[in-house]
Amino acid sequence: MFGIELKNVGKRFGANEVLRDIDLSIPKGSFTAIVGKSGCGKSTLLRVIAGLEEVTSGSLAYTGAEAKKSNIRIMFQDDRLLPWKNILKNIAIGGVNKVDAEIALEKVGLRDKKGDWPDELSGGQKQRVALARALASSPDVLLFDEPLGALDALTRMDMQHLMEGLWQEQHFTSILVTHDVSEAVYLADRVIVLDEGGVKLDQEIDLGRPRERDDKFTSYEKKILDQIVGG
Repeated sequence: MFGIELKNVGKRFGANEVLRDIDLSIPKGSFTAIVGKSGCGKSTLLRVIAGLEEVTSGSLAYTGAEAKKSNIRIMFQDDRLLPWKNILKNIAIGGVNKVDAEIALEKVGLRDKKGDWPDELSGGQKQRVALARALASSPDVLLFDEPLGALDALTRMDMQHLMEGLWQEQHFTSILVTHDVSEAVYLADRVIVLDEGGVKLDQEIDLGRPRERDDKFTSYEKKILDQIVGG
């Protein structure tokens, strides 16, 4: 496992400054959520951390003796499954062997679907397959770019439980981008609020697990929402 250090990170696309002066230290094995209004730079920050975008200014470093970019995986809102491959073959790509692919399917509860085609699965099942594909290569860092945004409420809650359980079991460093503040408080031990490309709030979430949506949970939601809407 390894952590991530961002120091004075900025990102521009031409004259458009998307990220500015980002200072974040993300410890190995931690679960961090990034929230904020649309266009605040959340997904760009995730892509920078993933190494998919180069920083314009500042520095990004992966911390740890075995740290390397190839051990980072990212899961998107769309499942990105290949329709001409069955489920097992969708996971067994990029050098992943079939044994590891089947183990990953078992972890997400879909081993019996290994011979099915993507269009035979529900939206929630497709996202479970996408999660299995990310897990199959035993990542040190797993990034989530609004992976549950298109799911119905009950399926979303099931996926939240699954993500939490797998993180607790495998101890990968996890960063979640989401529009759902309740989801952020439920899953993460730290919530970052971005506003116009900068960090507006860095909030530790001091709640036990499994989490109850009690008064303390609600107080964290309110504080974070107030920052997002400008309260």
